[in-house]
Amino acid sequence: MTRIVFLDRDTLSPETTLREPEFTHNLVLYRRSTPEEVAGRIADADIVITNKAPIRADAIAGAPRLKLIAVAATGTDCVDLSACRKAGITVCNIRDYATNTVPEHTFALMLALRRSILPYRQSVIDGRWQEARQFCFFDHPISDLSGSTLGIVGHGALGRSVARIAEAFGMTVLVADRKGAGVPPTGRTAFDEVMRRSDVITLHCPLNAETRGIIAAREFALMERKPILINTGRGGLVDEQALVDALDAEQISGAGFDVTDGEPPALDSPMMRIAGRPNVILTPHVAWASWQAIQALADQLVENIELFQRGTPRNVVG
Repeated sequence: MTRIVFLDRDTLSPETTLREPEFTHNLVLYRRSTPEEVAGRIADADIVITNKAPIRADAIAGAPRLKLIAVAATGTDCVDLSACRKAGITVCNIRDYATNTVPEHTFALMLALRRSILPYRQSVIDGRWQEARQFCFFDHPISDLSGSTLGIVGHGALGRSVARIAEAFGMTVLVADRKGAGVPPTGRTAFDEVMRRSDVITLHCPLNAETRGIIAAREFALMERKPILINTGRGGLVDEQALVDALDAEQISGAGFDVTDGEPPALDSPMMRIAGRPNVILTPHVAWASWQAIQALADQLVENIELFQRGTPRNVVG
């Protein structure tokens, strides 16, 4: 009987229905798995499901029956893809399930920061409206999205969806070419120029060796328009200490992050040190987590496993 092990079921909401695969199987659900627990839990598995639990070379070497790793997410940086290729293990991921929820969260962060929603809310709670003694007050800056320039780093399904929404807001959209590339192709703008010209910069690229730290001190120094930086991609895309320094130096106007480099972040981490600032919004990696998106993910996950079992794998990575 095919043994399926889900290493971190709690990464999907309890309201999400996880349909049983239609073939004969034994499904073992773990709420969560530490890196030290992974090897033992997958040792006799034929199929492993993981969202964020890391599956490294040593665990793969100790799982001789393993044929498929079904990642319950789009990002696959939690899996040693090279070790899987050597062992003949198929890896598949989830695609195009979050094309509404992540862009909507991106714009929620963008609008809240550009319009100082949280500082104004706090001012009202603190009694500032009564103190002002008139119908409004102007303690915090407010800027329209219309007429501003949005720089998009990463132009896959999510980046394209963000671009469509931005155009509806009346924003000028610049799609960044690869960092360090030569003359950009039609429809793209040189990476450094995007840094210089944008009023808002949003990140939608995967985390890999090429993109880790893609925004660091050098890039912040290029940001002539003091933009807001939005990151709903991966925490490692941004050098977090450089982000703190950029905020302190007023190289950027604000930051809206849904991700950190290491999750959850340590209490003394750079992101937690700035989380309470009025021009910073930090949410707990929930941009993807509308109930509609999570259910679509779960349905696609099971379909990926069934298709692999039938000999027609889908969304194969690498």
